[in-house]
Amino acid sequence: MSGFWIAIIVVAVLVIWVIAIYNALVRLRENRENAFADIDVQLKQRHDLVPQLVGAVKGYMEHEAGTLQAVTAARQAAVGASTVNEKIAAEKQLDSALNGLNLQVEAYPDLKASSNFMQLQNELSDIENKLAAVRRFFNSATKELNISVQKFPNVIFAGMFGFKQEPMFDVGEAQRMVMDKAPEIKF
Repeated sequence: MSGFWIAIIVVAVLVIWVIAIYNALVRLRENRENAFADIDVQLKQRHDLVPQLVGAVKGYMEHEAGTLQAVTAARQAAVGASTVNEKIAAEKQLDSALNGLNLQVEAYPDLKASSNFMQLQNELSDIENKLAAVRRFFNSATKELNISVQKFPNVIFAGMFGFKQEPMFDVGEAQRMVMDKAPEIKF
């Protein structure tokens, strides 16, 4: 009779252990999604600011229509993205398009002197700084989830429960190449 009770206790401990692993993975997934919700707030502000920025630049940059169209198309893709992973990919495209716009702006001193443009640039810079902070938090939450999904014994149950490694929200290959390039200094 005591063997029966030992088996029941062992099964109960195993069930509680699996439940604890599942709950920990759920908590980490929710932390990641909550962190992305913070990013979403900043992205919404940036998406609202982009048309104003394009409008301010449009009059000055008549010959750079392709750059403005790329920014507008990237914004539309970012606004239309629905999943976290789609949003990450779309935001990388928008970052790249905005960087292209910033490079084009350098050729227009009158535009850089425009107070409206400067105000929009300052707002965009503020949003980008806030985005950098919330991306760090998101990437930290993603890292915790990814580590937990890979750890033994969690790895045994993570796949069964539908948990998988999730991508980080990094700057992307194109932006990393720009950042790695030494800046040009002109006198």
